[in-house]
Formats: sequence, C-alpha cells, structure tokens
Amino acid sequence: MSTAVTTPQEASANSLIAGQLPKYTPWATLLVSLGIAAGLLNSVGHFSITAVALSGIALFLVGMFALSSAVEGIRKAKDRLARQMVSLFFLVALIPLISLIAGVAVRGSERLDGKFFSYSMRNIVGEGGGAIHAVYGTLIITGIATLVSVPIGMLSAIFLVEYGRNGRLARSITFFVDVMTGIPSIVAGLFAYTVFSILFGPGTKTGLAGAAALSVLMIPTVVRSTEEMLRLVSNDLRESAYALGVPKWRTVLKVVLPTSIAGIITGMILAIARVIGETAPLLVTAGLTSSLNTNPINGPMTTLPVFVYYSYVTPGIPQEPYYARAWAGALTLILIVMGLNLIGRLVAWRFAPKSR
Repeated sequence: MSTAVTTPQEASANSLIAGQLPKYTPWATLLVSLGIAAGLLNSVGHFSITAVALSGIALFLVGMFALSSAVEGIRKAKDRLARQMVSLFFLVALIPLISLIAGVAVRGSERLDGKFFSYSMRNIVGEGGGAIHAVYGTLIITGIATLVSVPIGMLSAIFLVEYGRNGRLARSITFFVDVMTGIPSIVAGLFAYTVFSILFGPGTKTGLAGAAALSVLMIPTVVRSTEEMLRLVSNDLRESAYALGVPKWRTVLKVVLPTSIAGIITGMILAIARVIGETAPLLVTAGLTSSLNTNPINGPMTTLPVFVYYSYVTPGIPQEPYYARAWAGALTLILIVMGLNLIGRLVAWRFAPKSR
C-alpha cells in the first residue's frame, strides 16, 4: 500500500493543509512596517505622523500578503487581505467620530458643572449662567414630538404591511412617506410656523409648534423603520396563528409586534436622534428665550441646538464664556442621545423574544 507524500509546494498551494502564521504576526508586521516607514521618511526629511501611518499601512498590507502567501497559500492570503482592508476602512470611518466626540468632550467638560444644569441665561451677560432652560425645552419638545409621531408611524406601518398590501391607498402612503423623508428640515419648520400662524395669529412661536415641526420629520423615519421590521417577521408565524383561529388584529398585537419589538424600538431611537439635534425648524417655530419656560403652549421655548447655535454665532463680549457654554451644550446633547440609545437597547433586550 503506497502512501502519498505532499510536497511543501503542494501544501502551500492548498490552504486546507497549509501552515498557519502565529497569531501575533499581524501586530508584529504592523510595528515593523511603521518602523521602516518612519525610518525611510525621516531619512528623506518628510517625516510626519500622517505620512508614517499611510506608508506603514501600505507596507503592512504588502508584507502580510507576502508572508501569508508563502506560509498559508494564496487563497488564505487573499482572505487575510480582504479582512484587513475591511478592518482598515472601518477604522478610517471611526476617525471622524472619535475626533468629534473627543473634541467636544474636552472642550465641553470645562463648563459642564452644577451651575450649568441649575441656572438659565436670564439677566446673564458674560460669565456664569447655564442651560437648564434649553435642556427642559429639548426634552419637552422632543417628548411631545415622540408622543405624536410614534403612534402615527407605527399604525401607518402596520396598515402598509398587514392590511394595505399593494393597494392604491398603500402605494399612495408609501409615495408620500418617501417624499417626506427627503424634505429639508427648514421646510417642516415653515410648514408648522404657517399652520400655527393661521390658527393662533402671526408670529406665534411656542414649544408645541416646534414639536409639530419635529413630528413632520420624525414620522417618515418611524414608518420606514417599523415597516421594515414588520416585513422581517416570517409569514409562517402569522399563518400558524390564523390556523388556530386567532383574529388578525390579535395576531398583529400578540405575535407580529412582540417578534419585531427590538427592531421597532431601535428605529424609534434613531428617529428621536434624527430630530433632537435639529436647529433650523426650531429657530422658526419655537424661537429663543433666556428664561426657563416649561409650558409648551405659551411663549417661546429654547432647545439645546438653538442655544448652542446662538451662543457660537452671536457671542457677547468677552466671547470665551459664550463659546464655553456652546461646547458644554453640544456635549450635553451628545450625552442625551447616548442615554436614549442605551435606554432603547435595554428596552429592546427586555422585550425581545427569548430563545429557548
């Protein structure tokens, strides 16, 4: 009985029986590549962190492909190269986000103190004051917009998926939702301002008008995200419920919605994050005030985006306190959005169907 002998060349050509590089090889290769790039650029007098990073990454990709081809085979080398390219572009996409968060955190933390969350800007010129009026305004206006938009958006999506199918009314609703998704935010603000001016008189600026403008922007996002989540629910679940004699409305309430609740809540959080930072429609509808106003139907109401905008573009003398409050307001807005995302994930985890 003869035994086949595999040569090293054949083993390297077959990735299933080829050798494996140690796990530390990518990191070691990256360090060596950066060192070589730094030495070469320093020797020619063009040393810079950006140039070293770009040159080092290029050397790393070439070096890892050559090492993997020699040891693991060409198939494994191509797989490594593709994975490293995807990871590289992911890190490149993270650079602006990390830079933004780090910059806002460093500058905003200088003024993020107890006084910032306990005082308004009433009778404040220069240093001091806070943004408690803007924080209240943001939470109140966004909360009202959420209470209005979520039921309308969810019921519209349920109609489109469960009842409308491909009917004429469903197609019309889908068309208008697509149109509303792409409208500029200032158009929503002008629409809400016009409606409230007709109903309550010219120049009316209230928190309720701002909430109406945000609802116009929020409803299409809720409809689209909820619709996609409902379509992901398997028809087998619906048919199983119908086979047991369960009515359609109860099937939607007890089967479809609980199955897709995690994705629906995530879509709602995205919709809230979409509108909570809007400035243009709130400039037109909610206006600006330096005092704390918790009544959304009486008088102007300031939000954090508007507070940050005016603090940065129309600072007083000296300018530094206004800029410090603007950065602190931006950091507060980021923290609110992060908190909402955390709450949304916790709620989605709590109510999502558990695998048995």
